[in-house]
Amino acid sequence: MRHVFEGVMEDGETLVDQSGNLPAMSGIWPDYSAPIIRHGKNGGWQLSTARWGMPTPATYLKGKRTDPGVTNIRNTSSQHWRPWLGVQHRCLVPFTSFSEIDTRRGSPRNHPIWFALGQDRPLVFFAGIRTQWTSVRKLKEGEVTAELFGFLTSAPNAEVAAIHPKAMPVILTKPAEWRQWLTAPIQDALTLQRPLPNGSLQIVAEGEREDAV
Repeated sequence: MRHVFEGVMEDGETLVDQSGNLPAMSGIWPDYSAPIIRHGKNGGWQLSTARWGMPTPATYLKGKRTDPGVTNIRNTSSQHWRPWLGVQHRCLVPFTSFSEIDTRRGSPRNHPIWFALGQDRPLVFFAGIRTQWTSVRKLKEGEVTAELFGFLTSAPNAEVAAIHPKAMPVILTKPAEWRQWLTAPIQDALTLQRPLPNGSLQIVAEGEREDAV
């Protein structure tokens, strides 16, 4: 992740790794920790970890004792999300493959299909947002202050739409896009909220809750 991000950094910028000795991650689940690249607290860039799931809008929490978080963000015009679209809250979420549940007629229940940019699964990024938030994520855990993230979605491209027609993650494949998402004014940054071109993704696995590669 550090080496891939080198294409973003300009003269004098550094990336501080605060993620520790990360384990192999064949699957990442909501409310579990995953790596992100974000703006450093004192300038520069930071590789750290955060829990997957941004704060839920208050209207959906009435009568509930916990907030497990919102993993994916589509409506960026919502007043709930606008405070976290500024530069300091934007992040990159690294991945090599992602899954969508197969909605085709006759598919097994909860049958995941894994997509990547190729069979070699090159490392690229989702366009993410992050914040530090105090809430009760799990009753047994109680109130905690945690670093949280989620990532943007868009309409699907042809490959994803054939499996899951509702949406796909916003995927950024080039260093120029990574820097644009992290640093550009919001109007320019949100031009990246679009599906990948048709033909950009391949199905690399299916039927397993974790990707073996």
